[in-house]
Amino acid sequence: MDHDVYEHYTALELIHWAWEKYGSGLTFASSFGKEDLVILDLLMRHHPQVDIFFLDTDLHFQETYGTISRLETHYGRTFTRVKPFLSLKEQTLRHGEALWSRDPDFCCNLRKVEPLKKYLSSFSAWITGIRREQSPTRAHMKKVEWDRKFQLVKMNPLVDWTEKEVWSYIMERNLPYNPLHDRNYPSIGCAVCTRPVKQGEGMRSGRWSGFNKVECGLHQ
Repeated sequence: MDHDVYEHYTALELIHWAWEKYGSGLTFASSFGKEDLVILDLLMRHHPQVDIFFLDTDLHFQETYGTISRLETHYGRTFTRVKPFLSLKEQTLRHGEALWSRDPDFCCNLRKVEPLKKYLSSFSAWITGIRREQSPTRAHMKKVEWDRKFQLVKMNPLVDWTEKEVWSYIMERNLPYNPLHDRNYPSIGCAVCTRPVKQGEGMRSGRWSGFNKVECGLHQ
């Protein structure tokens, strides 16, 4: 597959192509952050049949859970929640208290990567909301890639969008969004591992602060 041929596609053109090619084999992984709202809205307007899921770590902000509820009401649809294999209590019994504060890579693997790998095994392609502008680790990502980690095609319709374009779409469509975005949280993960960013910091600087870590393992 020559992935470069898709670089000129708009976000909607790529979503159309993905649905035509993969149909029920296509899924969208949403964290319901600002980028994912754009993709969610495009899917609900044009291809509402596409599977949409959320990795529920049991550690998200209440504002995130509230945003999901508002979006489910907005679109009249319930989104699939993919849970870790271990409950928080089971994780504590096996690996000790607050694993995220000692070994965030291992915690992310248990609560996000492993359940994602199992869920994606039923699909041929997945859509994400990552953008090149978000971090150096994402700067060279393509609109269509082969995901070696999860062994399926990965599509990033907004990879070339700017922050301004994302917010313009959200405001134009009057979409419900996570109120944490208004409190200096440009990237929102688990509550125990996310802080607001300070002026001059990168968009993902609030994630796993104090650790040499900028990705949870889903996009590496």
